[in-house]
Amino acid sequence: MFTVNAHSFEMLVEKQSKFIAHLMPYSLYAEVLSALKAEHPKARHFVTAFRYINEFEQVVEGSSDDGEPKGTSGKPTLSVLQGQELINVAVVVVRYFGGTKLGTGGLVRAYSDATNLVVSTSELIRYEKHEKLRIKCAYSDIGKVEYALDQAGVLVEEKQFQTLGVEMHLSATEDVLDDFTKQVERIIEIIEEKK
Repeated sequence: MFTVNAHSFEMLVEKQSKFIAHLMPYSLYAEVLSALKAEHPKARHFVTAFRYINEFEQVVEGSSDDGEPKGTSGKPTLSVLQGQELINVAVVVVRYFGGTKLGTGGLVRAYSDATNLVVSTSELIRYEKHEKLRIKCAYSDIGKVEYALDQAGVLVEEKQFQTLGVEMHLSATEDVLDDFTKQVERIIEIIEEKK
């Protein structure tokens, strides 16, 4: 499976209709959709599709035709995400109507082609399941802990400065977190692990 770290877009023109396909991490979906609606007030449709893994390790997916004939846009867009084995991503295709009706087959092709175009030009990265870890360390050890975090490639999602030290919410693959905790086991306290 693959995912993306950044928002990218491509445009396809079909019989004067413009299909602007935006591919993004699922975490940006609501924000980007709202921004696109504000940025493109004259667009006719905002077709969407998404796939993500929930906290129960289940794949959740959905799509919307946003006023296009049923099954001609959202489903073909989602089918591209499924076929490319993309996860934790969303696509929004902004459509400007060009005056010529494309028909059912034409719409399916245009939405699929626009989505395939943005996927083919985006930087895909291999999806790896990330674990969560909460740790605490004394202020005197924060430099050593941050150095080890940086070296290991662990993502710090949140830092909370407290009276006796710093609490950090971390995210990385299980192997990376194991290596990190072995390096700093004497100077950190593990508060909570989420597998």
